Amino acid sequence: MNHIVGRVLEQRDYRAIHLARHLLPFEDHKFLQPEHARVIVRGQGLHVWDEQGHRLLDAMSGLWCTTLGYGRQELVDAAARQMTTLSYCSQFFNTTHPAVAELSARLFELLPACYSRVLYCNSGSEANETLIKVVRRYWELAGRAGKRVIIGRHNAYHGSTVGSASLGGMKMMHALGASLLPEVAHIEQPFWFGYDGSLGQTEFGLHAAQALERKIIELGADNVAAFVAEPFQGAGGMIFPPASYWPEIQRICQRHDVLLCADEVIGGFGRTGHWFAHQHFGFQPDLITIAKGLTSGYVPMGGLLLSERVGETLAERGGVFAHGFTYQGHPVAAAVALATLSLLDQGGVLARLASCTGPYLQAQLRSRLGDHVLVNGIEGTGAVAALQLAPKKQGKQRFANENAVGLYCMQRAQHHGLIVRTSGARIILAPALVASLAELDELIDKLALTLDDTARALKMG
Repeated sequence: MNHIVGRVLEQRDYRAIHLARHLLPFEDHKFLQPEHARVIVRGQGLHVWDEQGHRLLDAMSGLWCTTLGYGRQELVDAAARQMTTLSYCSQFFNTTHPAVAELSARLFELLPACYSRVLYCNSGSEANETLIKVVRRYWELAGRAGKRVIIGRHNAYHGSTVGSASLGGMKMMHALGASLLPEVAHIEQPFWFGYDGSLGQTEFGLHAAQALERKIIELGADNVAAFVAEPFQGAGGMIFPPASYWPEIQRICQRHDVLLCADEVIGGFGRTGHWFAHQHFGFQPDLITIAKGLTSGYVPMGGLLLSERVGETLAERGGVFAHGFTYQGHPVAAAVALATLSLLDQGGVLARLASCTGPYLQAQLRSRLGDHVLVNGIEGTGAVAALQLAPKKQGKQRFANENAVGLYCMQRAQHHGLIVRTSGARIILAPALVASLAELDELIDKLALTLDDTARALKMG
């Protein structure tokens, strides 16, 4: 196999094609350097190989999605069987197929009985776009059509479509746009390290949550339809709110009759050691968006899970819900999702993560890297973590150019055969849920070398 790949790469300059023909996501093409372009040709388990034969440990599961690792034969076989049996079937015209019906039945076994319906799509962006329509339609049917404003959080990411980017609070994405949706508001993210006040974490969690109540009162509860947030904030910095945050958010939403919506695109399907991240944080949303880990990233699939309150209102009183996608509930995607859920459950992946590898990763990060001169704090649970880098270990002083520090870390990590992601000066880790103890040790070894390199470059220690 390797000699075939080698011959193909000799015949084609994939870097040149890549840089000349692709309009790349979240890149300034003027500053792209050919030598930094990566051509990945193979993946197995937690590792990928580039065209030069370099082996890299992917500590980000691709884009948070390859939760079962690369090259999982069970998922390949599930896709092949479904392609042979029924390669395509739409959900239009009152039509279904066994794979998507089985998947829906399985999904609702993972949730309390108060959830009743699912609307499938192809990505997290589409799931959050769909959420906007569902939320506003629900309130119209409930006789409260004035409830249209959806509140998100600053620096949040919910997708790249017009609606989902509007829900998100990233300035870079909003700068693209005259086409951003109206009737969307934002509050601060619950980022304790970024807070310059004197509150402890518990008090800060309540303070950050109460920003939602202040915003609802400012806008008028009769105008506010929903609050949308990730249980832990992913692309916006891997921010884990204090334990006091989510129960207070739930109380506020219930008090003001505002739908609580959890974006579980990153957190869903085992990342925290629970099926869903909201279960880890102890709250119950009205709507849940899903994608990524649903199929372990092998094929695109997303969805919106609706509570009975919302789902049955739309089904029984909503008339025609004029929304749908050609590939929603795709048979191949549904078959791969079923196989993914089976491996997480019957295959023991989730149980092992919760009882063994998740606690091991969190403990080893703290014991081996917690005292590093660059590391001000470590947060995380299960197979997700963030390391806050700072010029001092005490207090909340930040680097003048956090993005430059983060970028240097990413480059040094790649030099050591490790793929990580950064947000400012926070190193983000989200390895596959199937990581062995030895692979987690390898991850931490390479990360330690990365931190040492960065500290030397910054003349620290």
